[in-house]
Amino acid sequence: MDTATLSSLARKLGATLEPLAGQVYFSPEAHANYVALGFAPSAATNNGVEMPDGPAYFTSRGSVMGQVRGDVVAAAFAVFNPEVVVPCVDFGWTKTDAKTICAARDAGAIGQLVRVLGEEPEGVERANELLARAIEPLRPEGRPLYAGLRSLDLPDSKLGAIWRMSDILREFRGDSHTAAWVSAGFDGAEIGLLSELYWGLPMRSYSRTRAWTTAQFDTAHEALRRRGLVDDVGFTNTGRESRELIETITDSQMAPVIGALGDDIEELFRILAPWGVAVREHHGYPASGPHDLAGQTR
Repeated sequence: MDTATLSSLARKLGATLEPLAGQVYFSPEAHANYVALGFAPSAATNNGVEMPDGPAYFTSRGSVMGQVRGDVVAAAFAVFNPEVVVPCVDFGWTKTDAKTICAARDAGAIGQLVRVLGEEPEGVERANELLARAIEPLRPEGRPLYAGLRSLDLPDSKLGAIWRMSDILREFRGDSHTAAWVSAGFDGAEIGLLSELYWGLPMRSYSRTRAWTTAQFDTAHEALRRRGLVDDVGFTNTGRESRELIETITDSQMAPVIGALGDDIEELFRILAPWGVAVREHHGYPASGPHDLAGQTR
């Protein structure tokens, strides 16, 4: 398969899975479960979509790796300021343990999918078959969040299994992406600035949600300028090419998934795409965002 075709399919798969896997972070059911454990409720809404409490987010997502310290969570998430992640996780472990909040996370994600899609939406059995095939050949090297998820049992329900395997593929790509940009010599603040430009957003807009300070942004911006990748407000030609290369390398690491699905990948798209639309329409995931823009950049 040529590089352009692989990238196109890998990005389409990521965009199709994103609202099904990423909905856990906006699920009212998950947020209610975290509140019951002692975390704060959702802090705000974005066009009707509930945004997660920070400590609950870091602790719940990190829990798939076990009862790890905040430094480990910061390393795995990679794009967030560790100065914020570490105290959030330390606080989270005063409220609960990994097994408990991981179960609350699963229940909240599955609960929202059931509320929106029903217990067994059309095509769920076939989607399970295809997703199981997609994750079967994947290996754990250098992928902590993916490996953590693979260490967990699949939920008992058909839709629960869909949720887990979608999350597995999401984190596999995310871990692969981290490996790509770290090996290219960028840090978390730098890749945040480059990604914003890649998505067509102003620098220091979306990446502010990753808790970097103005001083850290200044340092990152200057480092990118010295490398000839950006000017005051945007990409240089070299910078755009460098950021596209990171995405293409990420796509290439999805080759085992694309190969395992073969021609059946289009069937998977046909089953899952309407589910993602329904999740968005029910305010279970933002109507649009950087992940959608990233899927359109090739």
